[in-house]
Amino acid sequence: MNPIILPIFLPHLGCRQRCLFCNQKAVAPGPLSPESAGRFIETSLSKFPSSQRDRIKQVAFYGGSFTAMAQDAQVRYLKEVQPFLHSGQIDSIRISTRPDALDDEVLSLLREYGVRTVEVGAQSMTDQVLLLSQRGHRAEDTVASVPRLRKWGFEVGIHLMMGLPGDSRDLFLRSLDRVIDIRPDFVRIHPTLVLRGAGLETLWRRKIYLPLSLDEAIPWLKNGLLRLERASIPVARIGLQPDQELERHFLAGPYHPALHQMVDSAIAYDLAMHLLQGHPEGTKATFVCHPKELSNLRGQKNKNLLKLKDRFLLKEILVQSSEDVMRGSLLLQSTKGNVSVHRRELCNFQGASHS
Repeated sequence: MNPIILPIFLPHLGCRQRCLFCNQKAVAPGPLSPESAGRFIETSLSKFPSSQRDRIKQVAFYGGSFTAMAQDAQVRYLKEVQPFLHSGQIDSIRISTRPDALDDEVLSLLREYGVRTVEVGAQSMTDQVLLLSQRGHRAEDTVASVPRLRKWGFEVGIHLMMGLPGDSRDLFLRSLDRVIDIRPDFVRIHPTLVLRGAGLETLWRRKIYLPLSLDEAIPWLKNGLLRLERASIPVARIGLQPDQELERHFLAGPYHPALHQMVDSAIAYDLAMHLLQGHPEGTKATFVCHPKELSNLRGQKNKNLLKLKDRFLLKEILVQSSEDVMRGSLLLQSTKGNVSVHRRELCNFQGASHS
């Protein structure tokens, strides 16, 4: 079971420069002072229902670059969590930072104060994309950071963005393959959005930068998600957490509050399409999936079923659910015998890597 995260946002703290795509104040409140962070933890813990008090809990310092802050500032924040660690109310700490701010001195400090998880903002594994995005580090910094973090015993997450200036679908997938090669514990993928107040806004208004549309982003994400699943690397999140501040600052790009579900629904459509190859026209088709994947198979407003019915000239499509069907699998009932396919197999099918 995933831990409960108590997020403390420190927008732009420790940032050496402003990345072209970034306006963290548009996606997070704060920054909280160390003292306010301590009060936030105490208040949050008091509101947990008794049913969740036994779950693993982490305090997370998000936004900015935690390990690029002055060491005394890092210590002030970390010290605020210590009473909750010692009492057992909090199990560990996670931080997010940049890959070139992870020397042994800072990692020793993190271990001393109970940090367990380090999320590394790689954003891309293509140096030209990083340069155009004004990140200030290279892909090799990310490659070097993971074994160093592992040596110190940290759980490692990698943040990737797609659709940055200079990026392409092939470059994004190459970045993903390089990340898979270094074997992080999990990955987050954020499609690039144009936010009011970010440097990218100027390029967008001048029509120098054209963000991905939602329809363009879904195939990129679908392919990326399947590659990560085949490599058994969990995806912690796709897209930014929706809230009022984000929607107020959002100008352009592939934003949707249920982006991950849209990608899962696109994968379910591909599974169904594969199973229907050669299915007799004018007949009915009956699919069986896990109960928790019914909505993915149907699609929003039954869009998947309507498209499949039209594409394969079917009389009717029926959908059933069963706990006996493995999650990620889809079964097609047939008089000649049931056939099924798992989503991890999609990458094996001809053309799937380009779908």
